[in-house]
Amino acid sequence: MNKPTDSRPQNADDGLNGPVLVTGAAGFIGMHVARALAASGTTVVGADNLNTYYDPHLKAARLAQLESDPRFSFRRIDLADRRETERLFADVRPRVVIHLAAQAGVRYSLENPAAYIDSNLVAFANILEACRHGGIAHLVYASSSSVYGTNTRMPFSVHDNVDHPVSLYAATKKSNELMAHTYSHLYGLPTTGLRFFTVYGPWGRPDMAPMLFAKAIFEDRPIEVFNEGRMSRDFTYIDDIVEGVVRVARHTATPAPDYDAANPDPGLSWAPYRIYNIGNNQPVALMDFIATLEAAIGKPARKIMRPMQPGDVPATFADIDDLARDVGFRPATPLDVGLGRFIAWYRGYYGM
Repeated sequence: MNKPTDSRPQNADDGLNGPVLVTGAAGFIGMHVARALAASGTTVVGADNLNTYYDPHLKAARLAQLESDPRFSFRRIDLADRRETERLFADVRPRVVIHLAAQAGVRYSLENPAAYIDSNLVAFANILEACRHGGIAHLVYASSSSVYGTNTRMPFSVHDNVDHPVSLYAATKKSNELMAHTYSHLYGLPTTGLRFFTVYGPWGRPDMAPMLFAKAIFEDRPIEVFNEGRMSRDFTYIDDIVEGVVRVARHTATPAPDYDAANPDPGLSWAPYRIYNIGNNQPVALMDFIATLEAAIGKPARKIMRPMQPGDVPATFADIDDLARDVGFRPATPLDVGLGRFIAWYRGYYGM
């Protein structure tokens, strides 16, 4: 197979000296990644459209944390607007892009599919085009464990086929991986997709179980437990996610020397393209998660059992061997430690 000429640098490490563009900087993961990079001395430009999918006050508070560091600056922008995205790249001239902006949420994709088309497909295409024309050394972008859909073989591996998503959100994330591969192949753009597994911690998203459950327990309201509690998730603490993202950003994607086109492996490519899982590699039963949260709060939860929700899956479990081999990192924060830190932050932020 003829391979396109790749004139780009094979190591983006110097690109992390800045400026690094972090999209979705007012989001949960984006805020933590941008803060870690700025704290390490990197010049960071954050971009976000500050949409109202959840409490904009929380997003503003995250930004306030970031803007206390002079190495961080912020641009409010809708990445679905191609011309605005082009201007952003022309102004910032980043060498590395960490694209974390997206319309999140599995269940919300059932209610508002257009938001996912605009934010996760149109905006991602604009990012790819801007990276192509901007000489970007490495594009790192957020995928999701949701891409595994109806797969039942555990743990989930990047070398398994993921062609059966069960939500539009998951389908857009799988589409991002395909789009990125195309640009890696056609234009030699190094791209790395990160499949995040149930991220939790301080400054977390209000639509996810840790925040929803904590809020309900503190307010003496019952929590909704889906699939009658017969679920498990590979809960991953935010500091581990950040460490993984930064290490991957320094490790520029390169072609896999052992790729075999006659026996294609979904986790490998002849192009400078990589996919990694970032998860704790230790799935926790939902009822055990609730018990650990109750212990951190010091108060029992009242539970209402519900059936499985459309678009949900019963279990997630990350195979992280590729991540450990290539960047030397395995997430390892125990759930009780992570939830203890989360509840300490929650009490402080909400004045409990």
